[in-house]
Amino acid sequence: MNLKKWLIAIPLTLALALGVAACGSSDSDSGSSGSSGDAVSGEIAGAGASSQEAAMAAWVAGFQENNPDANIAYDPVGSGGGREQFIAGGTDFGGTDTPMDETELADVAKRCKPGEYIEIPVYISPIAVPYNVEGVDDLNLSASTLARIFAGDITKWNDQAIAAENPDASLPDQDIVVVHRSDESGTTENFTDYLHQAAPKDWTDEPDGVWPLQGGEAANGTSGVISAVKSGSGTIGYADLSQVGDLGTVNVKVGSDFVAPSPEAAVKIFDESKRIGGEGKYIFAYELNRTSTAQGLYPISLVSYEMACTTYDSADTAKLVKAFYSYIISDEGQQAAASNAGSAPIPASLSKQITPAVEAIQTS
Repeated sequence: MNLKKWLIAIPLTLALALGVAACGSSDSDSGSSGSSGDAVSGEIAGAGASSQEAAMAAWVAGFQENNPDANIAYDPVGSGGGREQFIAGGTDFGGTDTPMDETELADVAKRCKPGEYIEIPVYISPIAVPYNVEGVDDLNLSASTLARIFAGDITKWNDQAIAAENPDASLPDQDIVVVHRSDESGTTENFTDYLHQAAPKDWTDEPDGVWPLQGGEAANGTSGVISAVKSGSGTIGYADLSQVGDLGTVNVKVGSDFVAPSPEAAVKIFDESKRIGGEGKYIFAYELNRTSTAQGLYPISLVSYEMACTTYDSADTAKLVKAFYSYIISDEGQQAAASNAGSAPIPASLSKQITPAVEAIQTS
C-alpha cells in the first residue's frame, strides 16, 4: 500500500496532539508500545469517520511518541467511505459513527476470513447543533422545533415556536439556512436518528447516513459543515463538538430542562442504551436511547467505532493494529482524545469488555 498519499490525510492538528498526548494519564501500562511491551514498527492506513479526526490525531501522535518507527495514516472521508474501503480491503483499519448493517456485516465477514470482524466503541462525543445568528448568544430548542427547522417547516429565526422557547432572546426576522452533510455520514445518521426518535411527528424520515431532504446548503465532511455555518449568516447545522470552535451551540430540551452539549452529558447516554445482540463475538454495537429524560443527559450523542479483523496476512500489520488499538482504549489514549477532541473517555467497564477483542488480533 502506498502510504505517501495516505499520510497527507493526517490532520494539521497533529502537532497539537503531540502536546496533549504527553499530558495523558500515566496510570495505564497498556497500548503505548507493542503488545509485548516493546516498540512496534511498520505502516498501516485507515479511513472513516471525520468526527474522529481530532481524536485520531491525538492517538496517532501519542502512539508514535513511543513507537517512532510506526507510521499510521487516517483519511477522514466519512463513515460510509470508511466502511466501504475497509470491506473492500483497501485499508487496514477504519472508523465509523454507525455500526455496519446486515448486508455490510456479511461482506466484511468475507474480508476478515479466516478471522472475525471487530467493531468496538472508542469515542463518545456530543453532536452539537452550531448556529450563526447575530445577536443570539444563547439558544434553546426542543426536539420538535429542531425537527421542524431541519425539515424546512420553520424558515424564519423569529418564528413563534423558536420565540416561545427563547423568550429573552432578540430573534431577527431572518431566513434560516440549514447546513447538512453532502457525503454519506455517520454523524448525519446519528442526528437523523435523534430527530426520528425524539420528534417522530415532525421528522417522518427514517434515520439515514445520506441527508434525506432537498434544499438547504450541503457541505462535505465535518469541517465543511463548520466552515459553511461560520461563513454564512442565519445558518444552523450539526457537527461533532470537537470542531465547533467559537460558534454558538443549541441547548437541547430534555425533560423540562435544556442541556448544553458536553462530554459529561454525552456519556450519560450509555446508561440508557443497550448493546445490539447477536451480531458477533467481537462486535460491540449499541442502540442509543435518545428519548430518555434522565437529568443532565445530552441526547444527540455519537458513539464512534473502530473496525478491524482478528486476523491479518501480515504479522507486522497485525502487531501494529493490535498495539495501536490497545493504545486507543487505554487510559492514556482516552485521555489524549479527551484533551484534543473534548470527547468523553469510554467507561472503564466498557474498556474491560472490549479488551479481549483487541487482544484477539493476530496473523492468519
